[in-house]
Amino acid sequence: MSKYIMRLDDACPRHDRERWQRMEELLTAYGVRPLVGIIPACKDPMMNQYPEDENFWERVRAWQARGWCLALHGYDHVYGSASGGMNPVNPRSEFAGLPLEQQKEKISAGVELLREQGIEPKVFFAPSHTFDANTLTALKECSSIRLISDTVANAPYRKDGFTFVPQQTGRVRKLPFDTVTFCYHPNELDERGFLDLEAFLRVHEGEFVPFPLGQTDREENWEDRLLRRAYFGLRGLRKKIKGK
Repeated sequence: MSKYIMRLDDACPRHDRERWQRMEELLTAYGVRPLVGIIPACKDPMMNQYPEDENFWERVRAWQARGWCLALHGYDHVYGSASGGMNPVNPRSEFAGLPLEQQKEKISAGVELLREQGIEPKVFFAPSHTFDANTLTALKECSSIRLISDTVANAPYRKDGFTFVPQQTGRVRKLPFDTVTFCYHPNELDERGFLDLEAFLRVHEGEFVPFPLGQTDREENWEDRLLRRAYFGLRGLRKKIKGK
């Protein structure tokens, strides 16, 4: 039986309050404690469509007190390169392709801003899922974060001093993996998405687990590498077909 993790992206002072509130109430009703990505200093122009929530950081601390896991989700959520890095889900990145010193500045500043709000992040995931070896070095040198929510694999594994917890899909569904992370963006979720999520929660309520904060002893193996090769190969083929 698979273990499910719920991940919520793009929490920042400018957000769709009604959708986030609905998501919070839904997950609470089913006892799901998600991983939430906090953008410390969001400058993404896409967020300007939402009004600023003056009580945002109080809400974040309430999530933390409730047992929700809080992650550093980049620094400003602004893309500075067209690189997919080590996890090329998208051809854009706030981190991948940037010099090490610039990435260190982003990580340091992001961690410091969260600490000022009483939050000590233990997990990292990058905007658009894209990061590179310099990102890992920056995390090692500028933070205590050694857990990353991203990559395609059957289960969490260790590599380069980090534990990678796989994140394979953007909607609830059955997948043949030991650990499955569903990545949701509450700001963009429509009515159909909420109804599908609730229907899945109703059936699989007891199969959701909190984000695993303990490091795993399982090392990356050939099956993980083969799975990623197949995943990104298929993803690339679909893009080519759509482009024709």
